[in-house]
Amino acid sequence: MTSLPATQNDTKLGAKNVSIYQPEQAARIFPELPIFNTIEEERLHRKKRLVASCRAFALEKFDFGFAGHLTVRDPEHSHLYWTNPMAVHFNQVNMSNLILADHEGNVVEGQHAINRAGFVLHAAVHEMHPDIVAMCHAHTVYGTAFASLGRKLAPITQDTAVFYEDHVLITDEAGHVAVEVGAGERVARAFKGVKAAIHQNHGLFSASRHSIDAATFTFISLERCCKQQLAVEATGIEPKLLSPEASRYSHEHLGSEYISWLHFQVIWGLLNETQPDMFE
Repeated sequence: MTSLPATQNDTKLGAKNVSIYQPEQAARIFPELPIFNTIEEERLHRKKRLVASCRAFALEKFDFGFAGHLTVRDPEHSHLYWTNPMAVHFNQVNMSNLILADHEGNVVEGQHAINRAGFVLHAAVHEMHPDIVAMCHAHTVYGTAFASLGRKLAPITQDTAVFYEDHVLITDEAGHVAVEVGAGERVARAFKGVKAAIHQNHGLFSASRHSIDAATFTFISLERCCKQQLAVEATGIEPKLLSPEASRYSHEHLGSEYISWLHFQVIWGLLNETQPDMFE
């Protein structure tokens, strides 16, 4: 029997609750981390949440032609990962058109082709970092624009504090279309111990050691923070920054992978009710 993990920041709060957001009153309706009795149950869960993550990207209008790829590692065969098919809109991804690929970019299950750029970057990260379960990338408007500035987010809000000391700026292969395996390896090195990356002149990446749910909401949050910072800078007024102490405190309580997972359950609830074709 396996379950999704709590994360390091959450376990500091004790065995009873993994987050201060969990209700203290008994018998309250509140999302619970799933428990799996078999590998097959866990695989089905990951595939459903991967499809929902693609639909969430569609809701956020993260689509841009065939650009963008989301991946989640298979729970049994760790050298394989599930991903969205090449040249299929995020809103048309469903259970039947997901593909399973290996680190060499070979599709071992599914009828569609794989996104070459997605394979080069995601496969390299999954192979180099066995602890990373899921990754997300898309060519979003604000994230791509912010990436052109060549710097990390500043701690200007509670939202951006979620990424304080927990994201990196990658300058290797900046602006190059990553279609060569060596390019993926150079980018992959940056993902050690962080959940997000800004790839200069390219865009945003999220990586989760917890779940595809967490990776998806982390990406949505990162895009939103880039939008916030660009909006603030457009005023021409110097923003008031959070102190390092306030930033670390907010990160401790809002920046864990469990909290990202919890945020995604809101999106899952909506999609599960309104888009039943996800499971076709």
